[in-house]
Amino acid sequence: MESRACPPGHIHLVRRIPIYNSMMRVTLFGASGLLGQDLVQELKTEQLTAPSSKDADLRDRDRVRELIRDSRPDWILLSAAYTDVDGCESNPDLAFAVNCDGAVNVAEAAREAGSRLLFLSTDYVFDGSKGSPYQTSDARNPTSVYGESKARAEERLLEILPEVCIARTSWLFGHGGKCFPATILKLASTRPEISVVNDQRGSPTFTRDVASALAQLCRASAHGIVHVTNAGNCTWYEFATEIVRKSGLPTTVKPVTTAEFPRPARRPAYSVLSPDSLHDYNVRMPEWQDALRRYLGTAAALKS
Repeated sequence: MESRACPPGHIHLVRRIPIYNSMMRVTLFGASGLLGQDLVQELKTEQLTAPSSKDADLRDRDRVRELIRDSRPDWILLSAAYTDVDGCESNPDLAFAVNCDGAVNVAEAAREAGSRLLFLSTDYVFDGSKGSPYQTSDARNPTSVYGESKARAEERLLEILPEVCIARTSWLFGHGGKCFPATILKLASTRPEISVVNDQRGSPTFTRDVASALAQLCRASAHGIVHVTNAGNCTWYEFATEIVRKSGLPTTVKPVTTAEFPRPARRPAYSVLSPDSLHDYNVRMPEWQDALRRYLGTAAALKS
């Protein structure tokens, strides 16, 4: 900056030019997962550390501390979890060791390093009895081991790091792993009719859209609980019907009840999350139908 002489009796104030768009140092746990793969792409312009699951077992407290100490992140994104909902019912010790105790290990290391933490949580912390979109202030009441492990993790993290950002999402689908649209497409390509439950309602959410929203939340220094899902809601049957329709497959989708297809873990009948907390940060998610269209377009391109 060019210096100029000050008139006698005046103080010369040097104006500092602010630096915008500086890179964030981000450490991502869960980079190989469905959401993690899109987070890697979304954060590729940042200073990203993304250890593999083999190199960063959340249950290994010392290793987690070492990784965070060495990477000195501004933000830690914790999307790694044991997400097999039915598997959690038969392996509760593993579910709590990874989803709760592992999250606590990361939070304690974040506190020591002075890093911010964004923790991925789930609509399954609710019991589904409300019947209208859940607000972030609604009481947790999980009905499955998976939901319980995540709910307890939320409570512990808020105690350890009051400024933590807890991002709840739902019904994730994306490329690079198992998800509902991929399963429906596979079944519909070989069967004339498929049956899908029509008494569970939620918001299908595209991992690419979640990754974009999470990056925006980090840049906005978000804290507290935020609900991050695509806009709109449907039942699994309605979701499957839209997948088949948009794909042009002749398969008939038949609506059935949850009681006709019992699973080890109980799912909430209604787990739509209100977007108010996300809108508070001026972040808005596309409609789930639009997200599905983009997913199917990419899937077709990858297949060809």
